[in-house]
Amino acid sequence: MLSEAAYTRYAELYMDMVYRVAFGYVKSAADADDVTQSVFLRLWKRRPDFGSDEHAKYWLLRVTINESKRLLCAPWRKCEPLDGLDALPLPSPEHRELLDAVLRLKPKYRTVIYLHYYEGLSTEEIAAVLGIPQNTVLTHLRRARQQLKLDWTEAEE
Repeated sequence: MLSEAAYTRYAELYMDMVYRVAFGYVKSAADADDVTQSVFLRLWKRRPDFGSDEHAKYWLLRVTINESKRLLCAPWRKCEPLDGLDALPLPSPEHRELLDAVLRLKPKYRTVIYLHYYEGLSTEEIAAVLGIPQNTVLTHLRRARQQLKLDWTEAEE
């Protein structure tokens, strides 16, 4: 059973990661806050016993993705403009343009790009977190890169 000290440690280690993944899905700072709160509330209520920090990280990623999808499928959900990007600290305007391009990708491509490049997960780890075959992850990465390249070259023209 998860102790209070372990819960606090996981919250300190992974809260920013959970927020960033949620924001990538829901594209709203307020909704990302809600998802983050739901994820850590679920962690507190369930108090799973993790064998390692990596296991906790994967569990939190999976729950974050599921909570984000649940929020997006809610019947009251309507399309809203993207907000909160200005609050994200990015080193340069090029990073902002790249983040905009990543956020315009389809969710299945956006997720693998984010997990691979921003969170540093391998394709094998992404496959485990998302519950999909590793070859599917590789395909999504390839297609996402192609789309980003196409978007980037069109923007430069």
